Amino acid sequence: MIKIWSMKKNSEEAAKRKPKTSAAQIRVQKDLTELDLPGTMRLEHPDSADLLNFYLIISPDEGMYKGGEFRFSFAINNNYPHEPPKVKCIPKIYHPNVDLEGNVCLNILREDWKPVLNLNSVMVGLQYLFLEPNAEDPLNKEAAEDLRRNRDTFATNVRSSMRGGVVKGIEYDSVQVRR
Repeated sequence: MIKIWSMKKNSEEAAKRKPKTSAAQIRVQKDLTELDLPGTMRLEHPDSADLLNFYLIISPDEGMYKGGEFRFSFAINNNYPHEPPKVKCIPKIYHPNVDLEGNVCLNILREDWKPVLNLNSVMVGLQYLFLEPNAEDPLNKEAAEDLRRNRDTFATNVRSSMRGGVVKGIEYDSVQVRR
């Protein structure tokens, strides 16, 4: 009887040492296993044990941002899926829906977030921003104004900024992929 008691005590102690898996971790794991990313997107996990923090790299193959590589950090808190992931664009880019600090203006990351949405929804939304920048809901008002006024000037500014150039006095990070 004492042996059984000590075995039970040892298993309880082992359970206490083992970190509990949160509901957010379970949901993120499910979301990640269900992902079907196109060739223009890939994930990087700096710490394979940490499912809640990772990078998404988008390499558009069409549109004004074609030839660029854009890295986004995803930070998911323990209230996911009741709260959206925190997403930041790492390089400084010239885009009407991304400000100079990397904040992203995507409605499902703010007021339109619902727990039924998943990481795939966010990733597809981010990719869509590179195909169709939205001048009507901007974070970078100067880029949005350029897009509204003259699409050709905007496209020229995008190309210059992607090479690490200066647009309207602001130096951007080079995001062009060398091929």
